[in-house]
Amino acid sequence: MIEKRSFDSFGRFQNEWLNAKHHFSFGGYFDPSRMGWGRLRVWNDDEIQPGQGFAPHPHRDMEIITYVRDGAITHKDSLGNEGRTEAGDVQVMSAGSGIRHSEYNQEDVLTRIFQIWIVPDREGGEPRWDAMEFPKGDKAGDFVTLASNNPDADGGLMIRADAKVLGATLKSGQETEYTLPKGRQAYLALAAGRVEVNGVELNARDGAAIRDVDTISFKASEDAELVMVETD
Repeated sequence: MIEKRSFDSFGRFQNEWLNAKHHFSFGGYFDPSRMGWGRLRVWNDDEIQPGQGFAPHPHRDMEIITYVRDGAITHKDSLGNEGRTEAGDVQVMSAGSGIRHSEYNQEDVLTRIFQIWIVPDREGGEPRWDAMEFPKGDKAGDFVTLASNNPDADGGLMIRADAKVLGATLKSGQETEYTLPKGRQAYLALAAGRVEVNGVELNARDGAAIRDVDTISFKASEDAELVMVETD
């Protein structure tokens, strides 16, 4: 099953500095049919104006992955971590027993991010933050692991959840496949371009909920950037 989730069907929040679209119920947007997908609980498509961002606020018991599509995001937290994550790169915050952080667009241009929340295997634990560069050339033509619970085997950043966050870039006309292990499901968001997924056409910023599929086939009809979460 591949269920297309069109961009215009998502929940929305907008103010003077943030334009956010919610793939799943979040904040003031509630849809009982879109409460998550496996361990995946939140997928927000955020546009943040220059010089603006999320003031310090708390989190706990959630794995929060930020994939930067355009611009850059600057993170600061109560552990003393500080870092700037650029387009194509990824940061992970394991909120654990509790952490406060802020995220600001300190650039002169609009920043666009996917913010992905995944329910951890266990509550509590020491909070942590990390970031890694993923040049688009490294993701060309096939999926690479951006984060997983076994980075020694899979590569990417550590998350404390039975899930993988994957990314790929495809040139127009290029094709690739991904084998979905038995009993697993996936959720895909198209950061840019246009792609057919097992014959289902997705446009930029659409999503797709995928399960009961052994092999996922992708064919780009435009240059495309994809982010996908595989989970139980």
